[in-house]
Amino acid sequence: MNLHIQLQAGLYLYLICINIITIAVYGIDKRNAVHGKWRIRVSTLLTLAAAGGSPGALLAMHLFHHKTRKKKFTIGVPLMLLVQIALFFFLVKADFSISI
Repeated sequence: MNLHIQLQAGLYLYLICINIITIAVYGIDKRNAVHGKWRIRVSTLLTLAAAGGSPGALLAMHLFHHKTRKKKFTIGVPLMLLVQIALFFFLVKADFSISI
Protein backbone atom coordinates (compact mmCIF):
# COMPACT_ATOMS: atom_id res chain seq x y z
CA MET A 1 0.00 0.00 0.00
CA ASN A 2 1.48 3.37 -0.91
CA LEU A 3 1.90 6.21 1.56
CA HIS A 4 -0.95 8.26 0.09
CA ILE A 5 -3.48 5.47 0.64
CA GLN A 6 -2.14 4.83 4.16
CA LEU A 7 -2.46 8.50 5.07
CA GLN A 8 -6.00 8.64 3.71
CA ALA A 9 -6.98 5.50 5.60
CA GLY A 10 -5.46 6.92 8.77
CA LEU A 11 -7.33 10.19 8.28
CA TYR A 12 -10.64 8.39 7.76
CA LEU A 13 -10.09 6.19 10.82
CA TYR A 14 -9.15 9.21 12.94
CA LEU A 15 -12.24 11.15 11.84
CA ILE A 16 -14.55 8.21 12.55
CA CYS A 17 -13.05 7.73 16.03
CA ILE A 18 -13.00 11.43 17.03
CA ASN A 19 -16.61 11.83 15.95
CA ILE A 20 -17.81 8.77 17.86
CA ILE A 21 -15.98 10.04 20.94
CA THR A 22 -17.43 13.54 20.47
CA ILE A 23 -21.00 12.25 20.19
CA ALA A 24 -20.51 10.13 23.31
CA VAL A 25 -19.02 12.98 25.34
CA TYR A 26 -21.80 15.39 24.34
CA GLY A 27 -24.36 12.72 25.26
CA ILE A 28 -22.70 12.13 28.64
CA ASP A 29 -22.66 15.87 29.33
CA LYS A 30 -26.36 16.17 28.46
CA ARG A 31 -27.25 13.22 30.68
CA ASN A 32 -25.23 14.71 33.52
CA ALA A 33 -26.91 18.10 33.03
CA VAL A 34 -30.37 16.53 33.25
CA HIS A 35 -29.44 14.63 36.43
CA GLY A 36 -27.60 17.51 38.11
CA LYS A 37 -24.25 15.71 38.09
CA TRP A 38 -20.73 16.92 37.24
CA ARG A 39 -20.40 18.54 33.86
CA ILE A 40 -17.81 18.35 31.12
CA ARG A 41 -16.00 21.64 30.53
CA VAL A 42 -17.15 23.77 27.61
CA SER A 43 -13.51 23.96 26.51
CA THR A 44 -13.37 20.15 26.32
CA LEU A 45 -16.52 19.99 24.20
CA LEU A 46 -15.24 22.67 21.84
CA THR A 47 -11.77 21.09 21.68
CA LEU A 48 -13.29 17.79 20.56
CA ALA A 49 -15.19 19.65 17.84
CA ALA A 50 -12.05 21.54 16.79
CA ALA A 51 -10.01 18.32 16.70
CA GLY A 52 -12.13 17.00 13.83
CA GLY A 53 -15.27 16.10 15.74
CA SER A 54 -17.42 18.98 14.49
CA PRO A 55 -19.79 16.70 12.50
CA GLY A 56 -20.31 14.59 15.62
CA ALA A 57 -20.70 17.70 17.78
CA LEU A 58 -23.32 19.15 15.45
CA LEU A 59 -25.17 15.84 15.27
CA ALA A 60 -25.06 15.44 19.07
CA MET A 61 -26.25 19.01 19.63
CA HIS A 62 -29.38 18.28 17.63
CA LEU A 63 -29.80 14.67 18.71
CA PHE A 64 -29.57 15.46 22.44
CA HIS A 65 -30.88 19.06 22.21
CA HIS A 66 -27.69 20.08 23.96
CA LYS A 67 -25.91 23.45 23.82
CA THR A 68 -28.35 24.63 21.14
CA ARG A 69 -28.82 28.02 22.83
CA LYS A 70 -25.14 28.78 23.34
CA LYS A 71 -23.59 31.01 20.65
CA LYS A 72 -20.17 29.41 21.14
CA PHE A 73 -21.75 26.21 19.92
CA THR A 74 -24.46 27.35 17.49
CA ILE A 75 -22.00 29.56 15.60
CA GLY A 76 -18.65 27.99 16.50
CA VAL A 77 -19.36 24.36 15.69
CA PRO A 78 -20.82 25.00 12.20
CA LEU A 79 -17.89 27.32 11.40
CA MET A 80 -15.45 24.62 12.55
CA LEU A 81 -17.29 22.14 10.34
CA LEU A 82 -16.94 24.38 7.27
CA VAL A 83 -13.22 24.85 7.89
CA GLN A 84 -12.76 21.12 8.49
CA ILE A 85 -14.63 20.20 5.31
CA ALA A 86 -12.36 22.50 3.30
CA LEU A 87 -9.27 21.09 5.04
CA PHE A 88 -10.48 17.51 4.54
CA PHE A 89 -10.93 17.98 0.78
CA PHE A 90 -7.56 19.70 0.55
CA LEU A 91 -5.84 16.80 2.33
CA VAL A 92 -7.67 14.12 0.35
CA LYS A 93 -6.81 15.79 -2.95
CA ALA A 94 -3.23 16.67 -1.97
CA ASP A 95 -0.45 14.58 -3.41
CA PHE A 96 1.39 13.01 -0.50
CA SER A 97 4.00 11.41 -2.75
CA ILE A 98 7.40 11.48 -1.17
CA SER A 99 10.40 11.03 -3.39
CA ILE A 100 13.47 9.71 -1.63
